[in-house]
Amino acid sequence: MDLDYTDAGLIELGRAALTIEIDGLRAQLPRLGHEFALACRICLNCRGRVVVTGMGKSGHIGGKLAATLASTGTPAFFLHPGEASHGDVGMITREDAVLALSNSGETDEILTIVPAIKRLGVPLIAFTGNAGSALARLATVHLNIGVPAEACPLNLAPTASTTAALAVGDALAVALLKARGFTEEDFARSHPAGALGRRLLLHVRDIMRTGAALPKVPPGMPLGEGLMEVTRKGLGMTAIVDAGDRVLGVFTDGDLRRALDRSADLHGTRMDEVMTRDAKRVHPGTLAVEAVLLMETHRITSLIVVDAQDVLVGALNVHDLLRAGVV
Repeated sequence: MDLDYTDAGLIELGRAALTIEIDGLRAQLPRLGHEFALACRICLNCRGRVVVTGMGKSGHIGGKLAATLASTGTPAFFLHPGEASHGDVGMITREDAVLALSNSGETDEILTIVPAIKRLGVPLIAFTGNAGSALARLATVHLNIGVPAEACPLNLAPTASTTAALAVGDALAVALLKARGFTEEDFARSHPAGALGRRLLLHVRDIMRTGAALPKVPPGMPLGEGLMEVTRKGLGMTAIVDAGDRVLGVFTDGDLRRALDRSADLHGTRMDEVMTRDAKRVHPGTLAVEAVLLMETHRITSLIVVDAQDVLVGALNVHDLLRAGVV
């Protein structure tokens, strides 16, 4: 056996495999018609879960599809067909729908549990590459995902066929996502531990500094003493508030530079004389990502947080957002 392939030869083999898989995907486009819409309707009308099943490589694709459905608004789980015939078929209820994947459409383990599925009266969606197969004939809806050839040079190992099953499954999940009006926040709720969840679900109230950590001074305080408050609280700024903690303005590093350019007296200049009166501010219920956008748009590194009456309730800077994983 000649195994002495050049780099160019290996690259060509890889490109040939990709070409075959791309051809397999193109073959799916004209088939995505009425049956696909029916499969979507079954899933949209399902009051329980979509139970995905498949054996071997189809099972691996089925597991991924179940996870994709579940994370995009369609409750779903994967059921191993071999275990199903030994009691796990009891996981299927009359409120569910079943999605079975089998390239041949003749997988024994799946056909064995079809009578139990039929007795429950639940709809059966089948993905197969053989429209004349037993599974295709028994299904409520059959989607033909057949491909012209496998990328495997022996035309045996599931390659293009599993890619087609995965792509059509993704098409189903995306269509359902859009039909349900699924949003970024809905997606984040399914991924609370990930970066997306942190970005989309965190509010300013979750990360802002409060209480004694808040930098604030009265309007008549001398500039020098105000600078001490900025240094103590470590936010690079301080709010200037009245006796009721209503915000009158903010003093930042930029205000200090401008004051020094004017040769302001640290002891004779009042904080309300050098503060920025129309300072940017957010509310506690503001999404953290919105706070990031506000900082980026106005090229600032800190924000005050106020309530509906403009009373100071918190403050945060870019480092707080970084620690929270929002940036």
